[in-house]
Amino acid sequence: MPARVSEAFVLQTWPFKEGDLIVSFLTRDFGKLRGVARRARRPKSGFGSGLERLSHIRMSYFQRENRELVNIDSCDLLNSQFGVLNDFASACALDFFAEVSEQLLPAAEPNEKYFRLVTTVLDHIKSANNAWAAVTYFSVWAVKLAGLLPELHVCLGCGASLDGERAWFSRHHPGLHCHHCRLRDSWELSLESRAIAEEILRTHIAQLPARTWTQHTAADLRRFLAQQMESQIERKLITFPVLEAAA
Repeated sequence: MPARVSEAFVLQTWPFKEGDLIVSFLTRDFGKLRGVARRARRPKSGFGSGLERLSHIRMSYFQRENRELVNIDSCDLLNSQFGVLNDFASACALDFFAEVSEQLLPAAEPNEKYFRLVTTVLDHIKSANNAWAAVTYFSVWAVKLAGLLPELHVCLGCGASLDGERAWFSRHHPGLHCHHCRLRDSWELSLESRAIAEEILRTHIAQLPARTWTQHTAADLRRFLAQQMESQIERKLITFPVLEAAA
């Protein structure tokens, strides 16, 4: 099969055999793939820093018939994320983006909207020097694009409208509940955070209403969204509690 060349983001790597790496990467045109980068761990590897987490690359690879792993020939670094690593919250955000993408996306299923989402949030972290808006925006849209975002205006229990009303969420339940239907061990999702979610769904991140984004802004919304992801992948996200603890 002739070699393919795809624009891609590196999601995760694992050591493989002597000097090789298995690489999970998100392409613009073919979705999430995995491949083997021969001799990538050797000192004089031609891959250089192109296989670092969330490096934006142009990758050349080919796939033999009936083989799950592609063979990676080379990659050209288009953009690295080294510039934001001096900020701990931003570095944790990169880990979060990579883990969610690795766990949530199905293999070999094209999803250009998701690729553009990753591009958008990485660009925003670099330009705004603030991770929290990017993490919240990414979380809303990652859940939305995966088809996991529940109705935010209606009680899951009784069907009552939640517009202007308090609402609660709990683990292993996909939606929100009103005061009368709230379950034990539940958390409130504030009116402000629900409004932020609606803003994100209809507004590009660069045009969001001006506000001071801190670790506490929409923290309840991020927790709600992380629980939707965890229910889908049937495991806890490793990076989420580290991110939310970042000062």
